[in-house]
Amino acid sequence: MTKIKNHIKKNDMAEVIAGKEKGKRGKILMVFPERGRVLVEKLNMVKRHTRPNEQNQQGGIIEKEGTLHVSNVMPVCRKCDAPVRIRHQRLDNEKKVRICAKCGEPFDKV
Repeated sequence: MTKIKNHIKKNDMAEVIAGKEKGKRGKILMVFPERGRVLVEKLNMVKRHTRPNEQNQQGGIIEKEGTLHVSNVMPVCRKCDAPVRIRHQRLDNEKKVRICAKCGEPFDKV
């Protein structure tokens, strides 16, 4: 399976643009580039049946975040406060950064 190039990274704010969670925002907790999926904080909650173990001595049903496909989320610009497309730009020191396509605000720390 080929690795999908992601426009989104860990700790970015993202908005879901498709599916049952459409319109909701959350922080990216994990990125799985080999599967092309992301884990968004408190979105796409799924229930898992677990046996009693060291951490969960009771066992039972626990709720946790499920993954979303990377094509169903868009990063949110801090300045525009809207879901935006990402552009890449090289700085003077040859560092490549992600910038907002609307306002030009950098996503990465310079």
